[in-house]
Amino acid sequence: MKKLWGLLVGGLIVLSLAAFSQAQELAINGAGATFPYPVYSQWAHKYYDLNKVKINYQAIGSGGGIAQIKAKTVDFGGTDEPLKPADMDKHGLVQFPTVMGGVVPVLNAPGIEAGKLKLDGPTLAAIFLGKISKWDDGAIKKLNPEVKLPAQAIVVAHRTDGSGTTFIFTSYLAAVSPEWKAKVGAGKAVKWPAANSIGGKGNEGVAGQVKAINGAIGYVEYAYAFQNKIPYALLKNQAGKFVAPSIETFQAAAANADWSKAPKGFSLMLNNQPGEQSWPIVGATYIMAYKNYADAKKGQGILKFFDWAYKHGGDMAKNLHYVPLPENLVKLIEAEWAKEVKSSGKALWP
Repeated sequence: MKKLWGLLVGGLIVLSLAAFSQAQELAINGAGATFPYPVYSQWAHKYYDLNKVKINYQAIGSGGGIAQIKAKTVDFGGTDEPLKPADMDKHGLVQFPTVMGGVVPVLNAPGIEAGKLKLDGPTLAAIFLGKISKWDDGAIKKLNPEVKLPAQAIVVAHRTDGSGTTFIFTSYLAAVSPEWKAKVGAGKAVKWPAANSIGGKGNEGVAGQVKAINGAIGYVEYAYAFQNKIPYALLKNQAGKFVAPSIETFQAAAANADWSKAPKGFSLMLNNQPGEQSWPIVGATYIMAYKNYADAKKGQGILKFFDWAYKHGGDMAKNLHYVPLPENLVKLIEAEWAKEVKSSGKALWP
């Protein structure tokens, strides 16, 4: 009986210690852009295995991420449309990029395989304006004389939520099409002019719509096209070359970025960069954090996680076709952390 009692007490102690250990685990909550979700989820899984710190990230769109961090309902937010310095100051926020990636036009047109269709900026804008409404339109034929184009109606798939991916994509269209700039403009949410259009929530929502609808064309972060095996179009870049989306063509575009000249919050537009190998629709994705954390452990935990991601998450990012940040930019970011991110007046970094 004594032996049984001893075993029961021992078991209770082990369970109590396990419960105490679980109670001590740090959990950090973030929400925002769907653009970086594939890499954030892999980083978070690996980081938990190594450090038992939970990074919970909800991919709800950049608009949702901005709204939640301003409302102070998350520990950090994610956005692909960087906040302006005045907005950051108003809400007591800092902002820094994590990775760069490409936005790609994806399609579901009968007989057209991945990388077989060529488009240029003005033609892509005309499709999303609704001016080109069939796949065998003369403007598409002119760019693709060797491709058998179907006499199929085009259905434009777009985001319904406030989206940084939409901001990157519409900023590109505004840069290459004066008509798009005048009629629609650039933003996280725009009024889509094409009559034959359908919306989806998040990158995954648009990817799903394109896969499901015959004749559809949409835009997604490349990892979603790659993972879902959705055909993509080649795009004509600033140098006049038709290029395919890839880590190499995203890197070629990112290589032209001079981050030392970036304004507060490191906001740089990377669309339509020069270079024969440059993919024309590239953007950085950003984290928004508070300048002052009531919970120092959470504030420090966020910085430690992204420091780890910068130092050890590059291969995971590349495998998902994101471009890791250059070392000189990471140094600039972490210098900003040391200066700006605090708890009770005390710096949380390093």
